[in-house]
Amino acid sequence: MAALLEMTRQQVLEQFRLQPNDTGSVEVQVSLLTWRITHLTEHFKAHKHDYHSRVGLQRLVNSRRRLLNYIKREDSARYAKLLVALDLRH
Repeated sequence: MAALLEMTRQQVLEQFRLQPNDTGSVEVQVSLLTWRITHLTEHFKAHKHDYHSRVGLQRLVNSRRRLLNYIKREDSARYAKLLVALDLRH
């Protein structure tokens, strides 16, 4: 997760896309959501009472969970590879 924090959005896209112009695959979507979640988590370390943004964080986490459930159901090998690459547990 610390590696994602240091990356830019474009670097995350380049690392996880399957084709040169890929922005919609499940891997890219989950990686970008994880990147945003990581940045919001850092934000909450300094701003503990930012409840409005916390609701947005919950939406991002739920969206990522749904995408992970989808890829797990469709292709378990891609799912396992994605979890290892993003250092997630599901």
